[in-house]
Amino acid sequence: MAARRALHFVFKVGDRAGTARFYRELLGMKVLRHEEFEEGCKATCNGPYDGKWSKTMVGYGPEDNHFVAELTYNYGIGEYRLGNDFLGITLVSSQAVSNAKKMGWPLKEVTSGVFEAEAPGGYKFYLEDKEQLKQDPVWKVTLGVSDLQKSVSYWSGLLGMKIYEKDEEKQRALLGYADNQCKLELRAVGGAVDHGTAFGRIAFSCAKEELPDIEALMKKESQKILTPLVSLDTPGKATVQVVILADPDGHEICFVGDEAFRELSKVDPAGDKLLDDAMAADNSDKWFAEHNMKKVSA
Repeated sequence: MAARRALHFVFKVGDRAGTARFYRELLGMKVLRHEEFEEGCKATCNGPYDGKWSKTMVGYGPEDNHFVAELTYNYGIGEYRLGNDFLGITLVSSQAVSNAKKMGWPLKEVTSGVFEAEAPGGYKFYLEDKEQLKQDPVWKVTLGVSDLQKSVSYWSGLLGMKIYEKDEEKQRALLGYADNQCKLELRAVGGAVDHGTAFGRIAFSCAKEELPDIEALMKKESQKILTPLVSLDTPGKATVQVVILADPDGHEICFVGDEAFRELSKVDPAGDKLLDDAMAADNSDKWFAEHNMKKVSA
């Protein structure tokens, strides 16, 4: 378990251009790779949709040592309904705070030196106004849970995460696989967890030979497996194996074989251009406007 790594969080986005601007210009992240697909993913990476979609990985550095965002865009869908499952990503970057102010992007100071900014679609980011860390500035992902102790038992007892902090009074816990990795914060929401239609997914890597063991453990413990161990092909790139789970509140968790994923996730120098070209060629907004129609709201 020592070799397990926090990889990325998957967001569904309806406004691809606005989202790209937020990540590139405000957060200061880079496009690491971009891919277009003609049909849905076997592991439902883009959600329960079968049509054309794209995947864009953005972050502060290579996925080998940075926690990044996976932006999935379904061409016919303009917006998704948020629930209370994803509560935010916290990162350390005074530059991002400065960028937001220069852009006139709305900021709300939630505690001293920490500002809340909303990405298109309503996803919340918490920006600590401190010098950006030399290592990965992305500090934690916060997810809502209905029963803190039950969730901590799952993530720590079954998935092997270390408990860094636990605060019963504030009903929150901080967990992770390593000191130098992005952490997972679990926070009780005071009721049931609603995933809306925007529900995301958090991904981790592990040694490929661990994947059958993870699947077997979940079966033994009568835990939910959303996608049994499967191989995913990306044309011209490495084939990766994944198993996708759901925690007690239905948060989607993807474990992927580390060796193939490191090959698959190499930074593509053409990533920015591929994204820009795809956005330029995407006439869906114009088509809907000309036909006096709106894109579907999922």
